[in-house]
Amino acid sequence: MSIKIPFFKGTSKNKQKETAISSEEILENAAAVGEEEVLTKLYFFGGKPKQIEDQYYFQFLLNELAPLKRNQLSLSPLELRIEEETVYAQFFFRQSLEKEITLGTTPLVLLDESGKTLGRIDADLSELGVIPAESAMPWIVAFEKEHLLVPVEDILKENWSIAFEQKLPHRLDLDENWEQSLASADKEQLAKVVEGLAVPKKNELNFMGLNQRFQEDGSLAVTILIRSGHEKNVSIEKLPLEVMDAAKEIVAKGAFTLPPLTVQANTSKPWTFIFPNEMVLKEQPDFSSWSVKVIENN
Repeated sequence: MSIKIPFFKGTSKNKQKETAISSEEILENAAAVGEEEVLTKLYFFGGKPKQIEDQYYFQFLLNELAPLKRNQLSLSPLELRIEEETVYAQFFFRQSLEKEITLGTTPLVLLDESGKTLGRIDADLSELGVIPAESAMPWIVAFEKEHLLVPVEDILKENWSIAFEQKLPHRLDLDENWEQSLASADKEQLAKVVEGLAVPKKNELNFMGLNQRFQEDGSLAVTILIRSGHEKNVSIEKLPLEVMDAAKEIVAKGAFTLPPLTVQANTSKPWTFIFPNEMVLKEQPDFSSWSVKVIENN
């Protein structure tokens, strides 16, 4: 949620630098970043504020900022306020294009001084209206409880920043034990498998079988790829699974309790499940093709 007024006018101790991106990343037909330096001019949504002190205050803050390169968009943090479970982030939105622009829904992230993501919101920046060329606009975005990735009490009011979310490509997520035990060639092969698959849909969690083998004690070891299209980490504590062979017959079936197992946002994580002998329902399956799926609750 974006907020137009009232603006904060506190004594900010924030020392985080602003975050800037090329306008090409979120605007169509935008030019690449140039070397020319641009001093942005203060602009208020809906016209100048009624109190002249407001204009002096934000002009002073703007004068402290370095020029932008041509064709950049930037977010410069000003002040953070926390009320109950909502975090209000006030910042300058600056643009250094030679033309006015309008924006749509844009993912923004709230970061701490180490770069850790504290919150994420799909901000409706169309509320800013037509943003003049080479301008700097003070604005406030509210990160409510559902937008926060950490408890609100863990968020500090100093040394934070706000940024346009940079979408990372879907990638392989290896547990620490896998990272240490797998050979480099095996890691590379798994990464290639992940790269070659279609990206999961938004908020989708699906399961793909990688390999299976019967062990000497009659148990069945099944390695699957847990693929997440979620924008937040997913924690799995219980997972009921069944394995089916080429004849579409159930080979093994059982429920697993996990430590829990965390799958990072927008990643695929391999994991091996051991079906003990008593969970194996078919001794001589046809594994020329096979699948694994989550057992739905009745």
